[in-house]
Amino acid sequence: MAVLFADISDSTGLYRELGDVTARNIINACLSAILGVLPRYEGQLVKTIGDEVMCVFPSADQAVLAASEMQAVVTSSKPGNYPVAIHIGLHYGPVLAEEGDVFGDTVNAAAYLAAVAMAEQILTTEATEDCLSAALKSCVRPIFHVVLKGNSVESAVYQVLWQTDNLHLTDVNLQSSKTIPGDTGSLMVALDEERVRIDQWRAEIVIGRAKGCDLVVADKFASRRHLTIRLMRTNFYLIDHSINGTFVSLQSGEEVHVLRGELLLDGSGRICIGRSRVERPAEIITFTRDRRSMFRV
Repeated sequence: MAVLFADISDSTGLYRELGDVTARNIINACLSAILGVLPRYEGQLVKTIGDEVMCVFPSADQAVLAASEMQAVVTSSKPGNYPVAIHIGLHYGPVLAEEGDVFGDTVNAAAYLAAVAMAEQILTTEATEDCLSAALKSCVRPIFHVVLKGNSVESAVYQVLWQTDNLHLTDVNLQSSKTIPGDTGSLMVALDEERVRIDQWRAEIVIGRAKGCDLVVADKFASRRHLTIRLMRTNFYLIDHSINGTFVSLQSGEEVHVLRGELLLDGSGRICIGRSRVERPAEIITFTRDRRSMFRV
């Protein structure tokens, strides 16, 4: 079957700009508009996860048509009387169905494509394009290459052209090779025996001395909300908010001082709060990439 994820773009910004109650009402209205499309294409809701919808369809054609209508409805109707946008990923393939849920690489691929899609974009896979009818094949175009989880070779990522007016569509340079980062797994962050996993379901953690932080440190050089580690699409970034900065030891052995800036975290390493490792801090935070799928549901 075809698995589709539809996610509201920058919902965090909505909450920040409009407040919890107004933003929640807008998000609920948007989700209702998305779900209203399902019956027309034999779609079934699997689950709603925060501001994201996961659903399934019997065929690739029905999923692509439903995704296109979802985009059109959200764009034209302005759910909650506010302009919001969604991004969609879908993939057609075998799934494991169990107690009303679905699992497997098809689910992971659809969730990954939703994560890398931009606002108002629909992305799908080469395998899905192969299963489309001739009429719908003319409505998709290859834009990237990627190695999907469970595969060893590159395949094309296709964009679904759902808008009737494509005057503002960016031309694709077919002469260049464009491979986007694949699903390289989540990030495990540990302090002593406490471990936190960052992935699409928990996309951000805060570390500091304040009791409300996800990982609480006691070092006197640590700020109350010292740093954030955030998932942005398929990469993880450390963002420092502190007075003394954050010292990150990378796999290469290099130690990087991050002060009111950000650093890409990859592989594994150690984080020292407020002082360098040469000062032998009592608390050292470790991070490592968990190579299992970031997008398993």
